[in-house]
Amino acid sequence: MTTFVRAGAVSHVGRVRSNNQDSGFIGNHIHGVADGMGGHAGGDVASSIVVKYLAENEQQFATVNDAKVGLEKLLHEANELVIEAVAEHAELKGMGTTADLITLVGDDLVIGHIGDSRVYRFHQGELMQFTIDHTFVQRLVDAGRITPEEALVHPRRSVLMRVLGDVETDPDVDTYVAPAVAGDRWLLCSDGLSSYVEEEAMAEVLARTVESSREVGDDLVQLALDNGAPDNVTVVVLEIGDTVLEPIRPKIVGAASNPLRYTSRAPRRRIKRIVPDVLQSRRRLAQRPENEEFVAPSDEFLEQLIAEEKRRRRWRRFSWATTILLMLGLIGGTSALAYNWTQQQYYVGIADDHVAIYQGVKATLGPIELSHVVQPTDVSVDSLPAYQHMQVRSTIPFSSLEDAQALVERLRDAANQP
Repeated sequence: MTTFVRAGAVSHVGRVRSNNQDSGFIGNHIHGVADGMGGHAGGDVASSIVVKYLAENEQQFATVNDAKVGLEKLLHEANELVIEAVAEHAELKGMGTTADLITLVGDDLVIGHIGDSRVYRFHQGELMQFTIDHTFVQRLVDAGRITPEEALVHPRRSVLMRVLGDVETDPDVDTYVAPAVAGDRWLLCSDGLSSYVEEEAMAEVLARTVESSREVGDDLVQLALDNGAPDNVTVVVLEIGDTVLEPIRPKIVGAASNPLRYTSRAPRRRIKRIVPDVLQSRRRLAQRPENEEFVAPSDEFLEQLIAEEKRRRRWRRFSWATTILLMLGLIGGTSALAYNWTQQQYYVGIADDHVAIYQGVKATLGPIELSHVVQPTDVSVDSLPAYQHMQVRSTIPFSSLEDAQALVERLRDAANQP
């Protein structure tokens, strides 16, 4: 029977954020990640509440269906705790978190998913995104309005449709089932990895079978750090096999690994359920991560995004057209100035075996000659002394017509000498 043979979890605050709002855990039966988002504050609190609750209440499921129902139930219960925390502490209003869970039932893996954290499967050298992001930008991709490549840089890419938190009393959790195949590696990660590291680079790291899951996790986080790591980065790496390769010990990383502290604005009546001990006193409020927000799913907002995308496309076309016109104008202006300069130059050369004065420079621009005969003469080239003959054949440049005419007179005198 297949099992998890190696597991590793790593979390890093990144190079820009001042605090880590991600959490992750390795359990005895369930493993997961959570990426917190806040209103004024609380993303780290939200992910901590969820991960601590999941880690403390994980269980083994008898069937795949039990696992699907059980993971959804656990996430709903964790969501209630987040709502209760906000009810007790108004300064945490608007906080929420994504969540991805995975558990093994016999020869199948069951996944619970909400938000834009991701689960990837690395199978036979290929990396596949297994979950679908709950973002409005993903809906634009599904509708064919934008490409997956455009989604990576879309200004609304962090607008979430589904999260755990006080914004959703009954969150809609997706569940997936996949075969547990020996040799596969599974990656759970926050968008601090998936948004800043190419899948090809992630696959290259996951292919390092000689490394432990922890080492692979460290390497993946390092890739994000090498790319600037503007967001928190959390990864859980799991390997499937028949024989355990290293002991798997429960572990919590990120925000949930530390007790969080905050200062309550005012005493509030405690509700029936007791909020876990992640909520302590004297916690300094954290700033809300930039560009992260939850918007309830609606056709109106989707139409707004589509309208924005149309305006953005029109603006891009206008910008490109303007840039091209400016470039053409610049090239045309430069070319006109350059051509005007050439027509102020002269040289003495040969035309029909006779000395002639040319206006311009002896060069071509594609099919365009940059010079023409401006004054032919009756001086035969063959009548010139050898040295002058060689000079004229090589052309003699001048900056004025008068200087060129003076040379022609000297050449005529030389040609008439016996």
